[in-house]
Amino acid sequence: MLGILVSRADDASTHIGNQLREIADWTEHTDDSRPDAAGGGTVYRTAGAELREFEELHLHLDRPADAFDDIDVLVFASKHAGETGQLLTAHHTGNFGPADHGGEDNAVARACPNAHAHVLDALETHAPEGYDVGMEGTHHGPTDVGAPSMFVEVGSSQAEWDDPDAARAAAQAILDCRGVSPDRDPENGGGDAHRRHLLGIGGGHYAPRFERVVRETDWAVGHIAADWGLDAIGDLESATSQAVLSAAFEESRAAYALVDGDRPDVTAAVERAGGRVVGETWVRETDGVPLGLVDRVETAVATVADGLRFGEAATGYDGDFVVIDLPPELLDEARGIDREATYELLEAQALAFGTDQGGTRPTNPVVLADETDREDVVDGLRAVLEQRYDSVERENGELVARERAFSAEKARTLGVPEGPKFGKLSSGQSVEVDGETIPPEAVSDSRERRFRLE
Repeated sequence: MLGILVSRADDASTHIGNQLREIADWTEHTDDSRPDAAGGGTVYRTAGAELREFEELHLHLDRPADAFDDIDVLVFASKHAGETGQLLTAHHTGNFGPADHGGEDNAVARACPNAHAHVLDALETHAPEGYDVGMEGTHHGPTDVGAPSMFVEVGSSQAEWDDPDAARAAAQAILDCRGVSPDRDPENGGGDAHRRHLLGIGGGHYAPRFERVVRETDWAVGHIAADWGLDAIGDLESATSQAVLSAAFEESRAAYALVDGDRPDVTAAVERAGGRVVGETWVRETDGVPLGLVDRVETAVATVADGLRFGEAATGYDGDFVVIDLPPELLDEARGIDREATYELLEAQALAFGTDQGGTRPTNPVVLADETDREDVVDGLRAVLEQRYDSVERENGELVARERAFSAEKARTLGVPEGPKFGKLSSGQSVEVDGETIPPEAVSDSRERRFRLE
């Protein structure tokens, strides 16, 4: 069940509430168990959602979810204030540092990363022309909500708060969250380490990097401690910083942190708080790859940070694997002929493979689902060699690559002058010298390279 909270002290919130009541069929109920100002009085219910109104501003409420009947996610319909123009945004709540705007110091509310990712997509779908959609770092109260929660906001000035189109877009996006779980399910019955949730650390208050990750991968982001939040915490080696970062992991149901920027002090603080720092490359490489497989391959082979890359065959695969080395000379020759094609071959057929030179050059080892898949990879390398060689054949456990190449020495012996006629012969064209036709095969040598496959 989705809970929706409207604050009468917030113009945008009341406008969103009005739009919510217009776009869905609601039944009215009376709750005499609590004051009208605290979510009692008239209560609105529709399939999968319940809407209640509070007199006080959202930021200062204490356990507002207790007013609702057994909800999974609570959404605060709200205004966004700032110098950001026409903006629809969503964020989680809490305080990294002092509680200047509601809640407790160095405390965070229970986040809803999966629902948050869902509402960002919904806002993008429904946004009126001219409105941007974004996500913000964790800021302001409340910190004790009583259920996974987030703010969905219309900004950033009175003109937008009074805009019925913006209010309707926010209302539609909120209702689209009915039936959406607050969290991604852990894989294979595992805990938070197998849940696709990230803690966002660093960067500006508006978080384009984390938003990009949410939009382009299957990872969701819980709490975000922007640079200003890290500054507000103070000493990152203190017990206070460890406690609030640990709480951010717990309340995001996350085990991984994506850090914006090169911050060794932040990395150390995250690790002290029990999290693992991962890079955006790691996040993108593991998109669609079961985290159990990621763990096992990184343990057996190398980490993504060390150059490991996952192939298309790893998507959805969580079975056994073998680690092999391709013949080094064969791999080197294929890379020299067409590095991109060699990379694409391994990306298409391997579960994972090594790289160097910043992840651009494929190397050994190669991770396959089965030893027999090695033959398909070798056949792919053979096809790369055929771009250069006239023939590539298997002979007695070897790949034998043969080509005919232009011999300048033979051309000179036959009286061919250096210059354009050399160029024609080397490109396979016949030339005339002193009235005699000289075919390219008369001035070529046969060359052969052998590559052991065992």
